Amino acid sequence: MTDIVFVLNGPNLNLLGLREPEIYGSDTLNDIAGMLEDRARELGLEIDLRQSNHEGHLVDWLHEAQAEGAKAVLLNAAAFTHTSVALLDAIKAITVPVIEVHLSNPHRREAFRHVSLVGQAAKGTIAGFGALSYRLALEAAARF
Repeated sequence: MTDIVFVLNGPNLNLLGLREPEIYGSDTLNDIAGMLEDRARELGLEIDLRQSNHEGHLVDWLHEAQAEGAKAVLLNAAAFTHTSVALLDAIKAITVPVIEVHLSNPHRREAFRHVSLVGQAAKGTIAGFGALSYRLALEAAARF
């Protein structure tokens, strides 16, 4: 196991800061990356932050996290959270702990967002705290 934490982000998260800031906040993904890099350094960790609008990339990156012996994965699968059996199966196929992360609280939103396939296999979920959700997830990952 290494001291690297993969931070994987799904569809539309490249638009953070522009897309529905009343729901997702005004922080960009680059802002979140900077905050995580600073905290990771303090914790003696390294982060590898990635974003894709394509489900298969996320699956491949989960496999890569396993192959590289990552300490943990922070996964904000975005809309794939509620639809992707492929991500569920990929998480179940690896031994690296996965923490599900959401900026908003899916349970306070539309009914279809109340079901998380990702959460069925994740070690835990942190949601509803905006960009702070990522930092809280990193804090949890540091304890593995």
